[in-house]
Amino acid sequence: MLSPTGWGALVGGAALTGAGYGFGYEEAAMLGFACLLGVVVALVWTARGPRLAARRRVTPRKVARGERADGSVTLTNTGSRTLRGLRFTDMCGDTPLVLEIPSLAAGEEHTALYALPTERRGRIPLGPLRLERADPLGLARRVRVFGPAEGGTDTLLVRPRVCLLPVLPSGKAHHVEGPTSDTADEGSLTFHALREYVLGDDLRRVHWRSSARTGTLMVKQLVDVSLPHTTVVLDTRAVAYRTEDDFELAVDSAASVAFAAARSHFPVTLLGDAGPILRTDGGGGNDADALLDRLALVRRSARTSAAAAFDDLERSRASGTLVVISGTEDATGLTALDRVRRRFDRTVLVRAGADAHVPEGPERRALGTDVPQLHVSALDALLAGWRWEAVR
Repeated sequence: MLSPTGWGALVGGAALTGAGYGFGYEEAAMLGFACLLGVVVALVWTARGPRLAARRRVTPRKVARGERADGSVTLTNTGSRTLRGLRFTDMCGDTPLVLEIPSLAAGEEHTALYALPTERRGRIPLGPLRLERADPLGLARRVRVFGPAEGGTDTLLVRPRVCLLPVLPSGKAHHVEGPTSDTADEGSLTFHALREYVLGDDLRRVHWRSSARTGTLMVKQLVDVSLPHTTVVLDTRAVAYRTEDDFELAVDSAASVAFAAARSHFPVTLLGDAGPILRTDGGGGNDADALLDRLALVRRSARTSAAAAFDDLERSRASGTLVVISGTEDATGLTALDRVRRRFDRTVLVRAGADAHVPEGPERRALGTDVPQLHVSALDALLAGWRWEAVR
């Protein structure tokens, strides 16, 4: 296709050629003919598409917000002639990343490296790759879009930042040193679910009636309810936060609290103001990653009250630690915390925002004086306040 410069040369050349021959201006006709000849040469130059193979790599594919992530595209000239004037554009979300490619001889390979933006959480689509080849004068160009089979598309998952927090002790009895193996959370106190038999399971747990009905040997999964359970309520209302950065700090805080419990193989319940986000039973080695992956996709909501987040807690058999994370602005609905906090062994309210001071108000008095409130303006402030709360 012709570039804007190419279209200008074509129109101008045609006008000069016609005017030169019509009015007898030989110089104008020659100049117009030169413009037209340049356009023809540019079209011939770019008529044949470049024979290239492309391969993209993203390292790492999952990264914490603000950490470095790199993309690399390896181009190989699979044709028999040297390619010049190559430029490719890789879309990273809505951001175009443009890189110039040096001349590639037949069979030569070139790898282009570039940094990917990781300032905001989310699943960021990469691609498709658009390869442009232009003539030396920039009059014409040929664009090739690489499809998925050619490595043209990919994704980068930007997850919340976390700081390593201790797990708040709760309950009347727990394992002092935590689970000692991957199956240590399976106790003998409470029935949890039925699952298929795996080699090594205690045959005394076989549920023969279900096994006969399904034709598959089924065993009862028992969980130890004395394990510290952490419930995290994240207020995602846009009106609760002054800025987008305050909301990101709240998500980072929720991720840090949930990650601390999940990496110790303790059960975690993560709720938003619209309902459950994710529940883990503490038995999986990928629980911490699953929580971070899910929190990477959380967005602000248009709800006006956070009360709905506590409805499920009123109907459930709650215990352990309850951590509520909100902003420093609108607190509508947070008074519902007073209805459920007595179901838990301990309750903590975290107010995230650049303005660390939260004025007194009716919503704070309704929460009760025995509900600790941590006002955090940065993730480091959460770490300091959390350590103090852990030994309180």
